[in-house]
Amino acid sequence: MVPLVVIRPEPGCTASLHAARAVRLETHGFPLFEVVARSWEAPAPGQFDAILGGSGNVFRHTGRGLAALRSLPVYAVGETTAAAAREAGFTIAAIGSGGMQPLLAELDPAHRRLLRLAGDERVPLTLPKGVTMDERVVYASVPRALPPELAALLRAPAMIALHSAEAARHLAAQCVTHGIRRSLLRLIALSPRIAQAAGDGWSEVAVATVPNDKALLALALQMCQDPGPRGRD
Repeated sequence: MVPLVVIRPEPGCTASLHAARAVRLETHGFPLFEVVARSWEAPAPGQFDAILGGSGNVFRHTGRGLAALRSLPVYAVGETTAAAAREAGFTIAAIGSGGMQPLLAELDPAHRRLLRLAGDERVPLTLPKGVTMDERVVYASVPRALPPELAALLRAPAMIALHSAEAARHLAAQCVTHGIRRSLLRLIALSPRIAQAAGDGWSEVAVATVPNDKALLALALQMCQDPGPRGRD
């Protein structure tokens, strides 16, 4: 079985590892990013009707300013984000299953003024008619260098799970730095945008049917049964 490598930051990396091993995937975790808080100023909650949360990191790393916004309901991109919001004391208006853009179709008619709390890397959104949105960047994912153990692992056929475009670009750059052949590696991405960010030269790039970890691991399970090409020069 071709090994699966997870490079997303913690605590997501450990969560993906547990889920992958539960379905008997040979999986290795190497977080190539560290999530850090950004300095920001919380707006007055009365200016908004609800919060858009695209990551649990929004509620783990936002700091003291978050407390002033607890009166606002949260639209969470997925179950993990919703759990982090609840733990931080927020109520949930809706939980998405297919990304941030489809979540906007579930807005309560009374929620027309949105506050999006996000990281440096975020997906652009098209707002429904009559809806406004203000953004605050509250965290960032700081890239780490490829550790020697991961560099060695990637010199043989392997599959890498990509949870963000930032991760895709960083992985591609680290392969160049360490002289790793992309043609030995297959990528599974949460979305077409993430796959595109990885660039060319990989053995295979596949995209999950919906942008969540369950679909990504189902794709990994299917693909890991096939050792794939031995590499192209």
